Amino acid sequence: MSQTQTTRIRVSTEKRHQTSLGRILGRMRRQPATIVAALFILALVLVAILAPVLAPYPPTEVHFDDVLQPPSAEFLLGTDDLGRDQLSRLIYGTQIVLIVAVGAVLVGAIIGVPLGLVFGFNGGWWDRIGMRFVDMAQALPGMLIGLTVVAILGRNIFILMFAIGLIGASLFARMTRAVVLVERSKLYVEASEVAGLTRAQIIFGQILPNLVGPIVTQGSVFLGSAIMIESAMSFLGVGLDTDVPTWGAMLSLALDNQATAPYLTWPPGIAIVLTVLAFSVFGDGLNDALTGERRRLPRLGLRVKAEPTLPAPVAPVPASKQVASPPEAPVTPAAASTVLITRDVTVSLARTDRSAVDIVKRVSLDVAKGEIVGLLGESGSGKSTFARAVLGMLPPGAWLSGGSIELLGEQIAHRREKDMRHIRGTRMGAVFQDPMSALSPVHTVGLQLGEPLRIHKGMNKKQARERSIELLERVGVRNAATRLDDYPHQFSGGMAQRVAIAMALAAEPQLLIADEATSALDVTTQAQVLDLILDLRDEYGMGVLMITHSLGVAAETCDRVAVMYSGRIVEDAPVQQLFEAPQHAYTAALLKANPMGAEPGQKLHTIDSGLRAEIDAALAEVDALAVRQG
Repeated sequence: MSQTQTTRIRVSTEKRHQTSLGRILGRMRRQPATIVAALFILALVLVAILAPVLAPYPPTEVHFDDVLQPPSAEFLLGTDDLGRDQLSRLIYGTQIVLIVAVGAVLVGAIIGVPLGLVFGFNGGWWDRIGMRFVDMAQALPGMLIGLTVVAILGRNIFILMFAIGLIGASLFARMTRAVVLVERSKLYVEASEVAGLTRAQIIFGQILPNLVGPIVTQGSVFLGSAIMIESAMSFLGVGLDTDVPTWGAMLSLALDNQATAPYLTWPPGIAIVLTVLAFSVFGDGLNDALTGERRRLPRLGLRVKAEPTLPAPVAPVPASKQVASPPEAPVTPAAASTVLITRDVTVSLARTDRSAVDIVKRVSLDVAKGEIVGLLGESGSGKSTFARAVLGMLPPGAWLSGGSIELLGEQIAHRREKDMRHIRGTRMGAVFQDPMSALSPVHTVGLQLGEPLRIHKGMNKKQARERSIELLERVGVRNAATRLDDYPHQFSGGMAQRVAIAMALAAEPQLLIADEATSALDVTTQAQVLDLILDLRDEYGMGVLMITHSLGVAAETCDRVAVMYSGRIVEDAPVQQLFEAPQHAYTAALLKANPMGAEPGQKLHTIDSGLRAEIDAALAEVDALAVRQG
């Protein structure tokens, strides 16, 4: 390898391992206003820390011979009506302002963030009722809340922090809820549910760390508001005692003596304006830096996925003759070797008019030990919804309205979420489509791998780490011991998917559900991941439900394939039989539409609307027959 190539690899590696903090600081350096605001805030912090050194006099020291003296060499900003040095009080006031503001932000975050997390994640009545109280609190004037709290509890610095923090709690709650509504639908949350984590562990262990950026941004913005509120309350005389040097109290005193000492107004007024402005600018700049593009745009280009050439299907029997009666139930393996048995699984979805529509209809499917069953169909045919019904993870508004689901001989349909947490991750696992979304971006790979081991296997931290290294090595991750401390963004797509598979296998489940596990990968990586799943199937003897819309994946990896159309399974057959002699018109049309089998110069085959209408009519007859038979 040449020196130039070595240099390129080293530079590439350094860029790959660049921390998120470095990227954020890099973006902030390109924002001059944010840099100026940050330097001003830093100067305020230094002034507050070094106040005893910088202040010429103690803040409460009076000079009765120098009452209301204008600025001079001895008193650079003049004195007040008691002869106290204004510069000293301004410097010590910086301490009070920052302490109260930071304390108020902490109080607001401690109250508001958990409320937003719980309301946003749970949804339903929790969200509706809880957020109405938050709305009412936010509708009240903030100053009124602060005055009420101080009037009831008294006047000291801690009560003032609590009063101002209570004003900001609703802001933190609304912001947190808005972010959680987005985060809870991401795959890493579903992966945590599959791993068997409790709701509290998911909310506070998985989602909360992903909210650090928005919380810090909201806190930096609210710091300026807290300073303004504290100054306003001190100006009105309901803040701290008059002996405590605060900018608001100094401004109130200046207003009383404006006619005789107009110079008293400028120092606290300018300090309040510049400080509030600095925190607002810094907060906006920090938000821009945190929400900036995290990845470079990929270079434009075409990537063609090569699929294996499939056997040409035989001419199908007319659809009207094929689906006039319900499809035959799948051949059930011996009970001792059966991992999953589903019968007449029906999933319903609530419409806006409160009526219900079935989106998965009477699906019966079995998966035997050591068997890979493919679930094939177009997008929207109900494949993933059926898998979610098996996992007990249907989205809000959808429910299992009929049928039975047996896992290892145990009925798991309609089980409580508490019970399903002990089933998911131990007896069944899942691998999702996009590995980068299925892994939490703010947790190391080792932490994410070790958590299900500690929960389900009772391992301590050391044991979980050793087992995590074994799992990563088993799925083909090189230098596993050193890569445990890496974050998901430091892995390629294929390596990240291997990590996701290792997580799914951490507690050694008997059923693995692979939901489009290779569709986001390139051809070479896709083949490697499929080979890995086949090897793991042979090693662990687990059953695999392979959900895919790729004919090539189904042909190469599956022992049996079920074809799904409009929420129903229309054909279930061994893979070779299905590809060589499909028995249903939709299956034959689906195979014929494969572009790999198209003849050069000829138009690609499509499933026309006439055939769909014919199939839909036949399925409607099946539904009517099922209703008549009860």
